[in-house]
Amino acid sequence: MDSTELGNLWDRVFGTQPAPAQWLVIVTAVVALAAVAPRPIWRLSRNAITIAHEGGHGLVALLSGRSLQGIRLHSDTSGLTVSRGRPTGIGMILTAAAGYTAPPLLGLGGAWLLADGRITLLLWVATALLAVMLVMIRNLYGALTVIFTGAAFLLVSWLATPDVQSLFGYTVVWFLLLGGVRPAFELQAKRRHGGAPDSDADQLSRLTDVPAALWLCFFHAVSVCALIGGGRWLLGL
Repeated sequence: MDSTELGNLWDRVFGTQPAPAQWLVIVTAVVALAAVAPRPIWRLSRNAITIAHEGGHGLVALLSGRSLQGIRLHSDTSGLTVSRGRPTGIGMILTAAAGYTAPPLLGLGGAWLLADGRITLLLWVATALLAVMLVMIRNLYGALTVIFTGAAFLLVSWLATPDVQSLFGYTVVWFLLLGGVRPAFELQAKRRHGGAPDSDADQLSRLTDVPAALWLCFFHAVSVCALIGGGRWLLGL
């Protein structure tokens, strides 16, 4: 690849693209909401939130000095990330707290990139993160889910027109922001009926002596604040 081709690739990835009209941004928000609100569709689309959830656990485990052993994604949209290190301490606390906060925070970061016009960069970063995550997947269903999701990002970023890239990017970010709100409410409902005794909130409670209900409030606060802030960026407010 010569310098001209490298320069074109650099401009393609790191250049800016115009944002779609505001009415199209609203349409992408409605499409994302349609993937989150109805229960039958959510049972399928929630797999993407699980990828972000378990990816958040894995990334923070590595950044905090823990040894990441593997990630498993299941067909019931649950997941498991296994890391080794001290069973207590700040590294374990950050790792446990990263799951429910990862999807909305990824959505917030994506909204920031889109507000700056970095649509192609957003798609390439997402593809790169999925490729790295694939290395740590330890079951077939999880590998197929990540491959399918990564392929969608790769095809859109490489083959689609700028307008299609824009609409796809905005829909994905809206989905992360909106879909990042629902899991904490689902966990709250499960705990109310005596389910999920070993949830992230319960693990954090044991690690910190802070009630699990307060950790749930923290998850709610992060997801709602990310939705408000990211939504304002996407709508150009």
